[in-house]
Amino acid sequence: MSRIGKQPIPIPKGVEVHLEGKTVRVKGPKGELTHQLPEVITVEQVDGMLHVKRSSDDRFARSQHGLQRTLIANMVKGVSDGFEKTLEIVGVGYRAQMDGKTLVLQVGYSHPVRIEPFPGITLAVEQDPQTRATLIQVRGIDKQQVGQQAANIRAVRPPDAYKGKGLRYRGEVVRLKPGKQQAGKGKK
Repeated sequence: MSRIGKQPIPIPKGVEVHLEGKTVRVKGPKGELTHQLPEVITVEQVDGMLHVKRSSDDRFARSQHGLQRTLIANMVKGVSDGFEKTLEIVGVGYRAQMDGKTLVLQVGYSHPVRIEPFPGITLAVEQDPQTRATLIQVRGIDKQQVGQQAANIRAVRPPDAYKGKGLRYRGEVVRLKPGKQQAGKGKK
């Protein structure tokens, strides 16, 4: 039995869950999300908890059990608290600014790169007071959309392997490669 799939999902105050056949609708203070369940998975609501069950023990049902439970738990967390990813800009002359809802990046190309947010995603540019680094905040209620938007932004200029310049996730460790050795130095 799936260890993750067996865990019940607590429903916080202010969140409503509607089960209509194989459709799960979760509504909370930040918005509303819907999800279509596969045929082998059912969801029951008992005493303020959601229980995800599978119909059989075949391979597909077992593989979907923990996945569907996690997707529903992410929906509940998204509509109540929301999700956030933070990227930081490392590099001299690299800048980011907001133009309305559009993110404008100047990261070493001959032109500024404009990124439109997905529906339901908000982007913000902030300054870290301690490190004075420019931070890009990606916020939304759908965990998959927040992660995809952050990955698309990072893909504009991934961290360089030699100097570490580029866009990276907050707290991401970039291992730098050693540069070329000078001729005659380092050898004896």
